[in-house]
Amino acid sequence: MTTKDAGRGQVAGRAGHVAGAGYAGQVVVAGAGHAGVQVAASLRAGGFAGAITLVDDDSDRPYQRPPLSKDFVADKAVAPLPLRAERFFANSNIQLRDGSAIREIDRRAKQVILQDGAVLDYSTLVLATGARCRPLDVPGAHLRGIHQLRTLRDARTLRELLTRARSVVVVGAGFIGLEFAAAVRGRGLAVTVLETGDRPLARALTAPMSGHLAAAHLSMGTSLRCNETVARITGTAAGDVTAVVGSSGTSYPADLVLVGIGVQPRDELARTAGLPVDNGILVDDRLRTPDPAIYAAGDCARFRDPASGERIRLESVQNATDHGRHIAATLLGNDDAYEALPLFWSNQGRLRLQVAGLSGAATHTVVTGDPDRFSVLCFRDDRLIAVESLNSPGDHVAARRVLTAGTAPSLARAAQNGFSLKQYAQDATTSGVDHVR
Repeated sequence: MTTKDAGRGQVAGRAGHVAGAGYAGQVVVAGAGHAGVQVAASLRAGGFAGAITLVDDDSDRPYQRPPLSKDFVADKAVAPLPLRAERFFANSNIQLRDGSAIREIDRRAKQVILQDGAVLDYSTLVLATGARCRPLDVPGAHLRGIHQLRTLRDARTLRELLTRARSVVVVGAGFIGLEFAAAVRGRGLAVTVLETGDRPLARALTAPMSGHLAAAHLSMGTSLRCNETVARITGTAAGDVTAVVGSSGTSYPADLVLVGIGVQPRDELARTAGLPVDNGILVDDRLRTPDPAIYAAGDCARFRDPASGERIRLESVQNATDHGRHIAATLLGNDDAYEALPLFWSNQGRLRLQVAGLSGAATHTVVTGDPDRFSVLCFRDDRLIAVESLNSPGDHVAARRVLTAGTAPSLARAAQNGFSLKQYAQDATTSGVDHVR
């Protein structure tokens, strides 16, 4: 029976097993972050009756990661936000093995072996192992006072240290670095951000948007130094950090340093199991590895972008949850390819950034709106591929609508004086795209 023959109620796997609404196998999920928990939750919501086990090496119950670099470190009164209520896992009959880890995958036996020697059988295995922070490899990187931010434990440590810190240096002007810098300024502390490139978030955002963010952070009192690479870090004889020395020779005093220079996918389990890995676990357009019993989701998965056809790996909560929903739907009988629109957001003090689509291939940009409330429309030739919105949630909603529906404006239309993406989307819905283009 082919996949098409199976219909939407059942899907034939490449090894011959059939998934569908009555599928009651054993699903093991490696990772209880946003992607892994979403797989489990969507399976149960869809009527899956089989066993579900979440295995995660984090000893904290599953929590939301985005607040860690923002509200959580900014205010000691803020509590961590759980991904699901405490009773959710028990009520949904989902076994959560936190504080544990998978040591090995036995693909032939369809088993995973945990660090403590326990063995779990699976009919489907989902790798949602996430990513780890990229280390800073310079002299002095071992000194006390140098930290990274990925887990709740990291955030708790940083929040406590900020009560005693006097000067903070952030290495890397990416999302985490700028969010943390804004939180530090909100606590009244001096902070310097060092960025190797010529502008912040150069790989993620267009020049108009990143330029505006740079100016806004400067106005908040952050010292932003671009084209400055870390040469070494100095410290006391007792091993405490005292300063970060840049490639320019400038010494930036610091008793607390946050390193935010990107992440690396946690794909070791897949690699040692013989699955293809290249800057992430390689999956097809159903998020399956070449082993039909194993899927990958979230930050660790490298999948085919439906817009460009190129393999990409995205690091965002929305991507993780969309992956989780899609894998669950596939196991429940849906055979659609993954086509979700990439979405990102970031809060940096008073700045609320929302992005729909990927702007990296843009050849033209159009800026619409007011100085502190605007959007950058990103075109590849005459096709809208992404929209970056700052403090403009209405534009973001409109961007999601037109990009998903295929009713986006042309470059010439967007460049007209007084163009409003929000109004355009409303007109496209009520009047038809040909009328408004």
